[in-house]
Amino acid sequence: LNIMSADRNTFQNVKAVILSAHKGTTSKEKVSFYNTWADNYDQDVAVLDYRAPRLAADRISSCFSGVREEATVLDVACGTGLVAKQMKKHGFRHFVGVDGSEAMLEKARESGLYQELKQSMLGEESLSEVWAGSFDVVLIVGALSVGQVSINVIRELCNVTKSGGCVCMTTRSNHDNLEYKAALERELKQMEEE
Repeated sequence: LNIMSADRNTFQNVKAVILSAHKGTTSKEKVSFYNTWADNYDQDVAVLDYRAPRLAADRISSCFSGVREEATVLDVACGTGLVAKQMKKHGFRHFVGVDGSEAMLEKARESGLYQELKQSMLGEESLSEVWAGSFDVVLIVGALSVGQVSINVIRELCNVTKSGGCVCMTTRSNHDNLEYKAALERELKQMEEE
């Protein structure tokens, strides 16, 4: 499937692109897909009225009791930086971004919001080896779904969060993702019980 140009980004075309991103492919193929999509990503998801970055930032804003201007935020699967843009509106200023796609990271770099950006394949490289207990806030928005990021990554997210910090995760509730969502909920319940 070709990544569309800005003049062809109808709702149906964008939906087709996103569905193709969620098909079971290798990590290398996924990175290639997102590298190709980076230039049009923000415009394409705007067509879908993609609200997850804003909703996640709003949720963190309502729950976080620390000093926002001093808080360190890890934006996991940061893409072009949509989450950091929303978090900045709530007073957060210190962002570290992680993504598998260098082209997406370049777009995030261009935003000027991140103090550090790291290319990393979630589930293949350990975040906690580098950043155990380092972040006040950890977010993963848009990547926890079937064909994207493995559920076992959520333990890593908790491991890199400071004691008393906040972790915010989003997933889809569409029919194709219901089994993944149920498995995610089971993993979270098991973590609570441990």
